[in-house]
Amino acid sequence: MIIRNYKTDDEVGWVRCRVLSFLDTAYYDNVLKNKETYKNPAIELVAVENDQIVGLLDIEYDANETTVCTRGEGLGGMIWHIATHPDFQRKGIATKLLKKAEQMAKEIGLDYLEAWTRDDKWVNKWYEKSRFDKTYSYLHVFAEGKNEVKEVMKADDPKFKIIQAFAHYAGDQQDDIKAKFKRVHECNCYEKNLK
Repeated sequence: MIIRNYKTDDEVGWVRCRVLSFLDTAYYDNVLKNKETYKNPAIELVAVENDQIVGLLDIEYDANETTVCTRGEGLGGMIWHIATHPDFQRKGIATKLLKKAEQMAKEIGLDYLEAWTRDDKWVNKWYEKSRFDKTYSYLHVFAEGKNEVKEVMKADDPKFKIIQAFAHYAGDQQDDIKAKFKRVHECNCYEKNLK
């Protein structure tokens, strides 16, 4: 397996790897049809084995303080995507991608990395094992069906029926919110100091 910079020819393999790796996570419905491009500079890495993309890591980073990241001090890099193809998991690929990305981030002069993830225990444990600190959390709330949707939205036009909604909840009543809605995920912010 090799880790190298992403090339535009990698897009189909990148998308497939990301989609398949997210299926068994709380982000199972976060499907992309194309690889994102970034307004700011980015570290974009892929892990390749036998001409197949088996892992990926994208970090968009600050050229000036707080252009991408807002949680830490100094220049930060936001981990937008990190994934390992399910057939290649538990081989340390994500850790190798992170190690290479951290080396590149330090050479660029970044002060910290920031990452957001939902409440999959194994993902959160991976960030903790990788020496990230959990610094903040809020809820991702999915409202589905008439009763749940009316809790968060209403339409003034009676011909406009809202079937589902997605909301962020950052208040103090998290247990109440979790009791009202079937699908609620804690969204956690992790930071890693690179200095």
